[in-house]
Amino acid sequence: MLAGVPALAQTGTAPARAPAASPPATTPPAVPAAGAATTTAAPTAPVTAGTIRSLKVEGSQRIEPETVLSYTKLRVGIPYTTATLDQALVDLQASELFADYSISGVESGNIVLRIRENPIINRVILEGNKAIKSDKIQKELKLAPRQIFTRTAVRADVARIIELYRRGGRFAAVVEPKMVNLDQNRVDIVYEISEGSKSKVRQINILGNEKFSDDELRGQMYTKQSRWFRLLSSGTSYDQDRLAADQQKLRQFYLTNGYADFRVTSAVAELTPDKRDFIITYVVEEGPRYKFGDVTVDSEIRDFDNTRLAASLPMKKGDWYNAKMVEDSIDSLSQSAGLFGYAFTQVDPEFQRDRDTLTMGINFHIAQAQRTYVERIDINGNTQTQDKVIRREMRLGEGDAFNDFQIKRSQDRINSLGYFQDKFEIKRTQGTTPDRILLEAPVEEKSTGELQLSAGFSSLERFIIQANVTQRNFRGKGQELRFGVNYSSYQKSVEAGFTEPYLFDKNIAVGVDIFRRDFNQFNFDLNGNRNTIYNQVSTGFQVRSGVPLTEYWSLSARYGLSYDEVGLADSLLVNGQCSNATVGRYLCEALGNRWTSSVGYSLIYNSLNSNLRPTAGMRLNFSQDFAGLGGDVKYIRTRAEFAKYKGLGSGFVLSFLGEGGYIKSLEKSRGEGIDKVRIIDRFYLGEPNFRGFDIRGVGPRIQRVPLITDTTTGLQSMSTDRNQIADDPLGGKAYYLGRVELELPLGAGAREMGLRPSIYVQAGSLFSLTRPLPTTTFAQATNADGSPKFNADGSPTLLAAPLTTNVNNQTLALYTVGSGDTTNAGLTTTCAVGYSSTLGGTCSGTSTNIAQTTQPFTERFLGNSPRPRLSIGIGVNWNSPFGPLRIDLAKALIKQKGDDDKLITFNVGTQF
Repeated sequence: MLAGVPALAQTGTAPARAPAASPPATTPPAVPAAGAATTTAAPTAPVTAGTIRSLKVEGSQRIEPETVLSYTKLRVGIPYTTATLDQALVDLQASELFADYSISGVESGNIVLRIRENPIINRVILEGNKAIKSDKIQKELKLAPRQIFTRTAVRADVARIIELYRRGGRFAAVVEPKMVNLDQNRVDIVYEISEGSKSKVRQINILGNEKFSDDELRGQMYTKQSRWFRLLSSGTSYDQDRLAADQQKLRQFYLTNGYADFRVTSAVAELTPDKRDFIITYVVEEGPRYKFGDVTVDSEIRDFDNTRLAASLPMKKGDWYNAKMVEDSIDSLSQSAGLFGYAFTQVDPEFQRDRDTLTMGINFHIAQAQRTYVERIDINGNTQTQDKVIRREMRLGEGDAFNDFQIKRSQDRINSLGYFQDKFEIKRTQGTTPDRILLEAPVEEKSTGELQLSAGFSSLERFIIQANVTQRNFRGKGQELRFGVNYSSYQKSVEAGFTEPYLFDKNIAVGVDIFRRDFNQFNFDLNGNRNTIYNQVSTGFQVRSGVPLTEYWSLSARYGLSYDEVGLADSLLVNGQCSNATVGRYLCEALGNRWTSSVGYSLIYNSLNSNLRPTAGMRLNFSQDFAGLGGDVKYIRTRAEFAKYKGLGSGFVLSFLGEGGYIKSLEKSRGEGIDKVRIIDRFYLGEPNFRGFDIRGVGPRIQRVPLITDTTTGLQSMSTDRNQIADDPLGGKAYYLGRVELELPLGAGAREMGLRPSIYVQAGSLFSLTRPLPTTTFAQATNADGSPKFNADGSPTLLAAPLTTNVNNQTLALYTVGSGDTTNAGLTTTCAVGYSSTLGGTCSGTSTNIAQTTQPFTERFLGNSPRPRLSIGIGVNWNSPFGPLRIDLAKALIKQKGDDDKLITFNVGTQF
């Protein structure tokens, strides 16, 4: 066993060692047995043994005898000594090809090399590894099946495995190699791994700091002390590379606070005796604090005004020195030069440190440079996406003057496509001449097909399922093709769309959408059974087109045609007519079939750095739609949307989003208590835009509350069972909605999992609706003396309303044929006694029928208020193994009477 190297355990019986040769008469030192030691002691004085008469190799199987002899210096006809033979054995050992070797025939000069070749590896087996997958370890190993076994390779593999575990923070890991002998000179190599627990950072000590506390400095580091509340953080594990990064973080922190002489004199990480934790100790020298002295710019480029450039820099004389400002100033000056076409501008800060006055003067020297022109643009890495799709997003062309701003804009536009991996960057290299530059766009494509599945649960809709399939880079031409299906108890829809962003390779986008949407409203009876009230079926299409006006402004136009069918459930019709006794007047007013022909436009400003996951920039959208270009409906609908994103550093992203709208009817009044804007054309507010509220959970609504009569006292009370209350959202003509959201960064481990949490607060409202007339009040009950009867709360006691029908302008009551009529029992008739198959016809028979009635109820008009609703929540985006997942936990803090809130929603999808 070599010193410091784990022993290679061996199962089975160790092979017999070949006998050493008998010494000649001159008695030279015996040749050691093969494999007996890694070195052979040389004799005190070489003794001539004779001349090699013949050389022979015995025991070779895979290796040719000539190859074996080539590893030694033994040749026929040369003299040999004991030292010569010893060196031959050393050479054989150095080849690492043989498990055993010896020399015989020393007396006669007929030298025989007896060898036993190292075995062939059959398998390399890992046992005990859980924290690191086998395939990750196997890639790092030298030994592999069908290779020749060597101890050096085993030692290297053991060291590499241990290094992998140490990089993962497991410094207590132990690897024991074992060899299992097989037939035909084959072996299995088994690495038995004892992983041990992850080594945490128990304590971080800082010595020499006086200006800042230990906690403040620890907060700047990537490495964190192991505490229970950091259970999900990967920063509590010890990492040697992170130790160096933490020193740099400390230095940056002090340099940004004016301590220009700061340095870390030592950083020591000590492993505790149980090898479970580390204690890290930093020794620092803070030094004095500096202020900025004179800040000047010295440019050799004639186009620049040194005084104006210096005035534009963020630091001023007398401010505390900040190294970050210096770096930002260098970038700013380089970008300024890039705007004027100087691609390879060198900006060197020249520091004038004055230790007496503790000031740091800086002169930014801008070296002479030539104007640069784009020589060539190379695009590589795209296997599916066509080159033209990428090139048309470039703001520079070959032969154009270089412009740093246009390069940045090109990067943002290509990233916004969503076809490539994040952090795409255009690379710049020197062209064939100093005034030429080569631009390279190395893209890495990602899946652009999306299969999105959504599921949810609400008290009204029960289970909600949505499925959408989208291909955003159809045929590699940047075209978008999508298809979606939505299914719930509330609504069902099928939609399909296609968009061509560059028609005939011109910067004109065109698209078409077709749809069929089936919306159902329902309530619950006294037994909790769901009853459909009315349904709305919309079928139609929309064609659209858009053109850019400037780099950031664009204009789009659209035309849509749809056919809406609004009908009442058959079970609620009375003689084929809508009855206010069964449903509210507001629903009866909405029934009918209508064509809607509309034309609209949108004016859009977009400076976002990414349309998919923006971290900077702004987006504005003002749109109007005019209905009345034919069809049965006339209105003008106006909407405005605003979004602003700002990166706060360290992974924080703050966003402000707002939207609002108003719809105005262009039709004449439709009657008292009837809003001119139809129910299907109004705005609705709730999930998913307004988190914390259910679908259509905000805004004006009618609630029909059953009145329950106490059979003992005869008193009535409104039902409090939510499932018995018909809740019909009516929509509104005006709305607003705003959200402030902060995306939170997590540790490296969470980022690797694709977790992106955020916290947000939302406020909004839906309002401006004409108060609908209530359904006709039911008849009031009377006392025995004929006086009106009232409930305990002072409200009138209502009687069940009779169901009626109109026959020849006569209102007739409806009855159900009693059980006394064996032929017609259970059928509807206008006969109080007997039966007539024709409503209003002659009655025949003697059965006493039962008058049809509806349960007494009261209607409440709620939610028509511009006062804001408010919700707060936290959401998490997770790039899970089965697709992107979004979970929201939102609480409605302020709501108006009648609003429906919702606590949890989730959304899941996958890519292909």
